[in-house]
Amino acid sequence: MRQSTRVVLAIVVAAVVLVAAALWSGRDPDSTASGRTVVGLRVWDESFVPRYRASLDEFERANPDVRVRITVVPWSSYEQKLRLDLAGGTADDLFWSSSYAEYADAGRLLEIDESLGPRRAWDPASVAQYTRAGKLWAVPQFVDGGTAVYYNRDLLAAAGIDPASLNSLRWGPGADDSLTPLLRRLAAVAPSAYNAGHDFQSVELPYLGSAGARFRDGQGDFVFDSTEAISAFEYLVGLIRDGLAPSPADTNTDSDFAKNAFLQGKLAMFQSGTFNLAQIAEQAEFGWGVAMLPEGPAGRVSTNSAIGVAGNTDTEHPEATRRVLRWLGSAEGTHDLVANGATISANVGQQAEYRDYWSDHGIDVTPFFDVLHGPKISSGTAPGLNSALRAIDPIFGEMYAGRLPVPEALPRARAAAEDAVQK
Repeated sequence: MRQSTRVVLAIVVAAVVLVAAALWSGRDPDSTASGRTVVGLRVWDESFVPRYRASLDEFERANPDVRVRITVVPWSSYEQKLRLDLAGGTADDLFWSSSYAEYADAGRLLEIDESLGPRRAWDPASVAQYTRAGKLWAVPQFVDGGTAVYYNRDLLAAAGIDPASLNSLRWGPGADDSLTPLLRRLAAVAPSAYNAGHDFQSVELPYLGSAGARFRDGQGDFVFDSTEAISAFEYLVGLIRDGLAPSPADTNTDSDFAKNAFLQGKLAMFQSGTFNLAQIAEQAEFGWGVAMLPEGPAGRVSTNSAIGVAGNTDTEHPEATRRVLRWLGSAEGTHDLVANGATISANVGQQAEYRDYWSDHGIDVTPFFDVLHGPKISSGTAPGLNSALRAIDPIFGEMYAGRLPVPEALPRARAAAEDAVQK
């Protein structure tokens, strides 16, 4: 009797565990029995899961034969795991993609044709980002807008600085540098003045561009060790050396350190993108605003990147996968994703809603858009970007820590990036 009871209990516990695991992953445990096709969607930001779930629930009501399971892989390991899973045949049917060229070239991605959404409905810059060899390889989902500077009104007031003056800041090695003197005033009232440091999209690329340099040229070759690039990185390293930015011991190992320091009121100016706007609006317990990016010797230059949803050519459910892609590329499909100012839709018809939402909440987001009227800088869509960035990381870490001079670090990092791509 006791033996049979233990057996029954074991069966019950096992069943509960299986159902719980399925529910945790977003999978419907009865989907196979009901004949529904399960399609997997992989993202790197857990905060978007409820938004995707709301959108996909609507899709499933119109497509009762399909169930979409959402999987979250943290950004820190996302690209490496995606590469391994695509090579091993275990990747999801759909996945967020920012660097896609090597996958497109290897035949790993579904081509996005006109049946999945007219290109004219999507932001032209995002379409261009995901176009290679004349073909589109992802459904544009979100755009970041440009880079701008979040500022703490209370710390600026304590330093006697008018927020309007931030919009005319210049950086450079000459006498017209107005950014460094302003940061020195802020450093007198704040633990840190500004997030100069290892932030590829929000700091390093804009400084490279505004110095007149590039990260990659039109042929995909790395060129971030030019004379202009050395000037940009020496400026950033100088700000850290002078105590005007957080220690590399913190920022090199924690990509969110600067953002968290700003939210805690310990960082006066935080250069970043719209992807942090909603969190700052929700969590900042002080007055804050947004200013234009500092201008450099070559002007004011920003990134302008997008996130797209790509389809896996190894999917066992190509027809269902294309249906989900079509939905996610539509205005109806992205409505829940971009509601309440969460992010900027790649669907052109919805972009005004973003500005209107934040304007209604007293926040002027025009700096994120005005900066895009000028020149822009890209990380390049050639294959191997993520491998290159991983190879660069430790060298840049030594450079920002002051243990490796900039003129020595950049050629070494370029060689490491080239070697990583070749491998």
